Formats: sequence, C-alpha cells, structure tokens
Amino acid sequence: MSLSEQEIIRREKLQAIRNAGVDPYPAALYPVSHSSADAKTSYEAKPDEKLEVCLAGRILSINDKGKVLFLKIQDMQGLIQLYCKRDELCPNEDKTFFDEVIKRFDLGDIIGVKGFMFTTKTGEISVHSTEITLLSKSVKPLPVVKRDEQGHVFDEVTDPEFRYRQRYADLIINPHVKEAFIKRTKMMNAIRDFLNQQNGLEVDTPVLQSIPGGAAARPFITHHNALDMPLYLRIANELYLKRLIVGGFDFVYEFSRNFRNEGMDRTHNPEFTILEFYVAYKDYLWMMETTESLLEKVALATNGQSTVRMGDHEISFKAPYRRISIYDAIQEKTGIDISEMDEDGIRHVCQQLHIPVEASMGRGKLIDELFGEKCEADFIQPTFIIDYPVDMSPLTKKHRSKPGLVERFELIINGKEIANAYSELNDPIDQRERFEDQVKLMERGDDEAMFIDHDFLRALEYGMPPTSGIGIGIDRLCMLMTGQPSIQDVLFFPQMRPEVIS
Repeated sequence: MSLSEQEIIRREKLQAIRNAGVDPYPAALYPVSHSSADAKTSYEAKPDEKLEVCLAGRILSINDKGKVLFLKIQDMQGLIQLYCKRDELCPNEDKTFFDEVIKRFDLGDIIGVKGFMFTTKTGEISVHSTEITLLSKSVKPLPVVKRDEQGHVFDEVTDPEFRYRQRYADLIINPHVKEAFIKRTKMMNAIRDFLNQQNGLEVDTPVLQSIPGGAAARPFITHHNALDMPLYLRIANELYLKRLIVGGFDFVYEFSRNFRNEGMDRTHNPEFTILEFYVAYKDYLWMMETTESLLEKVALATNGQSTVRMGDHEISFKAPYRRISIYDAIQEKTGIDISEMDEDGIRHVCQQLHIPVEASMGRGKLIDELFGEKCEADFIQPTFIIDYPVDMSPLTKKHRSKPGLVERFELIINGKEIANAYSELNDPIDQRERFEDQVKLMERGDDEAMFIDHDFLRALEYGMPPTSGIGIGIDRLCMLMTGQPSIQDVLFFPQMRPEVIS
C-alpha cells in the first residue's frame, strides 16, 4: 500500500509520540462527564459558578499561537473550543508533553480534556484545559472542510462516491448527515410504539430460506455446505408471518432485512428494510385506515408536523388519502381503458406508448409496467391505488364484489410505491392454482415469478383466518420523512461497486 506524503508525516508523528512515552491508543476508560452541548448549556445557566468538565471528541480545528493552542473538538452534540496553555498543562520545568505530544496533534485526532468552562475575550464559550489525553491518533488526513467564526461551512465535501463509500468520514466532516439517521430511528420507534399499542407482537423469521417466497423478485442464491442444498436470501417475510397467523397469533410484525438481486438506483438498493405486519380478522379497507393513522403519527413523531417537504413538493400525511383503482388510474393518465383487454391487447397498448416489454411478461406484468411507466410518477400526495387484477396478485384474496379483481392496494407517495397490502388469500385450493400460474410464467422466462411453497400451502390447509397484511418500505419512507432524494442518503452503508485500492 502506497502512502501519501501526509500519511507518512502522520506516521512519523505517531512514532515521535510513542518515543515521548505516550501511548497513542490507550485502553483505559475515559470518564466523560458532559457532551459539548451539555457543557455549554450548564455554563450558560450559571455563568458565575465554576463548572468543571471532562469531554472527549475529535479535533477539527487547530489554531497554534506558540505557547497557546486553540483546538476545536467535535462530539455527537457539536463543536466546542479548548484553550490549551503550555505552562498550565505542563506547570513544571518539563514541557515534553506539550512540545512533543500536544504540538504533534493533527486534525482528526481524538482527545480527552479536563478543565473548566469560561468565556474568551471574543465571547466564545470554551474549555480552559487543565489536562489533555490523547485517545486515538489519526494517521489518515480528513478532507479539509473550512468553517468561519460563525460556523458557516466552505468547501463542503459533496462527492457521493466518497460520502457513501466512506460513510465514517462523511459523518465526521458533514455532521448534519447524522440528522437523517437520527430521524430514521425516531421513525422506527414511532412505528413500533403504534403497533405495540395495538397489541402487535414483534417477531423474527428466517433470512435464509429454502424457497424465496412472498414477492415477485430475483433472489440471491447461496449454498449450505452441511445440508448440501441451495438456500436463498429472503426477498420477503410474508409467507412466514402468515404461518404465524395460522398458528394462532392475531397480530404479528417484523422489520425485515430483505435482499433482491436486481438493479440499483435512487430508490433501490439490493439490501433494504421492509416493515410487514399481519392482523387476523381484518381486511384491506381496515388496513388503509390503519396505514393513514400510522403514517400521520410517524410524521408527527419524526418532524413535529404532518407535512414534509420533498424537493418542490409539500406532502401531507394527514388522513384521508385519495383512493383510485389501478384501471382508473391508467385511464386517467393515458386515456386508455384496459380493464377488458387480454394479454395481447395490453401488450399492443404498451408498444403504442413506447414502453419496452418482453415476451416473458404475462398480463399482470404488462399492467405493472404500464402503470409504472405512465402513471406512478404523477401521484405525489399519498394515494391508495386499489383493486388490482388477479393476474398481478398471486397472494391476494379475490374481490368480494368485482370479478377479476383482488382486494389489494399500493400506497404511492412522491411518485414511488411506499406500501403494498392485501386482504390475504386464505383459500389453499385457490392459492395452489395461483402458484401454478406463476410456475408457467417462470417457464416462459420470468425470473421474478414465484416458486411453489408446498409448506406454506400445507399451513393454509390447516386454516388461516381472514387476514390483512401490509409491507411498508422503511428506506423509502425514511427518504420522505427526512427529505432525502436518494435511498443511499438514508442507508449508512449502501451497496457500492468494488473499490480499487492501490
């Protein structure tokens, strides 16, 4: 591995610090008493009282005045200035620690400081340092980000290749990035609170599955050596959660890490998080109302209001949301009624509208492509697209009053699917026939068609009560709640192409 000039200099400093008898990576507990924000707040509340503090953080600014150093360190709560005077940190004749250690500090080093709070002549609340400990020496320079006295940032690092690949460095130099991830946790906690208050039970289901079921998607395949059999990373947890409904649980939910061996873009990552929950004795109409209540609560818990700003749009999560059938949505956006068309007719419509289609696509897949290409992007405010054709929904109960349709909805917000929900199919004979139709599509070359899950069919044969279920894309929902334009901005470590490291 070749080193830059700066990396060589930092390694030389590291050795010099060791030669001075200081361990640059001490193992001892460091007794932090305050965060930077807490120290400032406590001092401002009682400025006339001496407030002793012990803080730790990463050096982001060094102002060397000779026998005095002004350092700024950053912790989870922000920046704070340290006043470091040579004769006070080394009160005896031996000034080695200041001259050979502190003077070799670099941007990025992590230090601990003990001292007391005071206000400088320029009015900045700071720590008058009485003791400094090197906690971790940084041997790789951070990208330089300049800040003025008012905290304004210049030369901000915005290169997505750097930010997503080296998220650890991104979080250091762009501390505002943390806000999206803090909001993500608030969002998920709000969802848990909502479901728990309704007596939902959080559960875990297998990530490694012998059959990839519950969605139409291309799976990742691996091999289990001891069992000498192929296994699949789950594309969905739906079929396992419905097994639990069969087993007697009335309300189960799971934050499921799913994997789909498909493309990547601003709204797709091959590894992603879905919330799925299933409730016995409910239907998709109940689920629509519940989803409205859930998302309004999530918006309030995450942002303090039911509206969010997403680019040029202000999106309201306040109920009720618009409801429109998928056939009516297509007719509204294209002027074409496809409700009575067969596969060949819909294929012809797609060709007329210059939508690329493949021979392996059945009627349901063609409708999905048509809606995705010509309709989906126009639904900005939360909208339930309801009553899908049977061809598109192999796990969904047939509509109680509309032949050829099923009781299903997708929630579209800001032009993207956020949730997918059904009145769940609990007829084992019908379910077997739907799976067999999927096998026919697979034989035509559709690599996203579903496998037959014989164990799931056996579970249904024991009897599953009327049930409603939903899957909500947590990453996409987080994009909305935080106003982020890309899924990579709400994932700590999004998937990237292999990096060539010289």
